[in-house]
Amino acid sequence: MRLGVLDIGSNTVHLLLVDAHPGAQPVPFASHKRPLSLVQYLEPDGSINDEGQHELTEFVLEAWEFAARHKAEDLLAFCTSAIREATNGPEVLARVKHETTVTLQELTGSEEASMTFFAVRRWHGWGAGPILNLDIGGGSFEMAFGQDELPEVATSVPLGASRLTRDWLAEDPPSAKSVKELRRYIRATLKPAVREFDGLGRANVVAGTSKTFRSLARIAGAAPSAEGPYVKRELHASDLGIWTQRISAMSSEDRLHLPGVSEARAHQLLAGALVAEAALEMFKFKKLRICPWALREGLILRRLDQLVFSGPLEPAPHVASASRAVEAPV
Repeated sequence: MRLGVLDIGSNTVHLLLVDAHPGAQPVPFASHKRPLSLVQYLEPDGSINDEGQHELTEFVLEAWEFAARHKAEDLLAFCTSAIREATNGPEVLARVKHETTVTLQELTGSEEASMTFFAVRRWHGWGAGPILNLDIGGGSFEMAFGQDELPEVATSVPLGASRLTRDWLAEDPPSAKSVKELRRYIRATLKPAVREFDGLGRANVVAGTSKTFRSLARIAGAAPSAEGPYVKRELHASDLGIWTQRISAMSSEDRLHLPGVSEARAHQLLAGALVAEAALEMFKFKKLRICPWALREGLILRRLDQLVFSGPLEPAPHVASASRAVEAPV
């Protein structure tokens, strides 16, 4: 069975196709993605402008055709904070559906945190005990804690790396004053969110998901992605503190020389590091583990679980129509 998940994030738009069946580990088949920072297309009133909407619909069409060409049987299409928090989010979703026939499901911050946690639990297993998961996106920062497959607490705050860079770090490299002010803002925003986790107990495992955590761990000496997903990768607070100071003095161009840092992410690396540093400090942990599974995998695994109870999968309407178009004789 081939499933697709279309992720409209704040930094990238990404289609992942996997081969899987209930009870088995999803095996990546193919992916199609493009850097697209929707946060950069926001108008002063918080709306996504026409150019950003056009770029988005163009990619959704590409993804729709890619999924059909590779005979995907189902396509989960969702969007997160970039559209969720835009003042014209409903209009953007309606335009995408009208121009592509694809319906994007808008996830709440809590749903995003919960589904990411679900993937982390499946990766680490029951033996991991209580898990705290942290996920730094482009527009928001998700946190979740629990002992079961779904978390007891799952919350989201507007501390995404791209958002913070746009709003607080206009200079390149940033001034010491702007970094100090951003540190203060991050801690003030995190304080009430962290308080929600009081009384839940201590996590056995603190996991970090998202490209930002992977990049920070790689800079601090973790194994490169080429060594595969099963290599243990950790990010220590002591190393993070040192590298955050170094990164704050670098320009975006200088950061490109660091291992694991892409051109699309270099400019927002400092903001992500500041959020990661504050989170570990405020949750009182000295390190976290990098988990290779995150939101996309969580949604795929949840969909596969549904099949155990609901029976054979019926293709989504837009996937079925695309498949017929691709397979039609010339």
